[in-house]
Amino acid sequence: MTVSFTVPGEPQGKGRPRFSSRNGRTFTHTPEKTVLYENLVATEYDIQADGYRFPDGAMIGIQVCAYYSIPKSASKRKQAAMQAGDIKPTKKPDADNILKCIADSLNGIAYRDDAQIVTATIEKLYSDVPRVEVTLFDWT
Repeated sequence: MTVSFTVPGEPQGKGRPRFSSRNGRTFTHTPEKTVLYENLVATEYDIQADGYRFPDGAMIGIQVCAYYSIPKSASKRKQAAMQAGDIKPTKKPDADNILKCIADSLNGIAYRDDAQIVTATIEKLYSDVPRVEVTLFDWT
């Protein structure tokens, strides 16, 4: 089984957890921007994949293509090279943080736990339409 879906907008990575302490106890919370993006990913998956869930014992592969918007400040020649894929983004968020955010977002929705992911690829590209394209497949 293969499932593909697209998350519109600029790619976002997993934000670092924030810590606070009250009355000698330490609390951890995820930044609101990360929570909102993870909810967007989960919602888009649910809509576009018709709520398909991989079996609990399945070995899953994931492919992620993160498309960043082309900077308006770049020269026409550079913009054309970015569009053609000759220049790729070397800016934040890091590829591993994007993958982590997508994988965590799908916990309990597309699969039981992201520990089921046995192979992963991620690519960062430029496009006129910023988005993240995700493909999940049964690796067995």
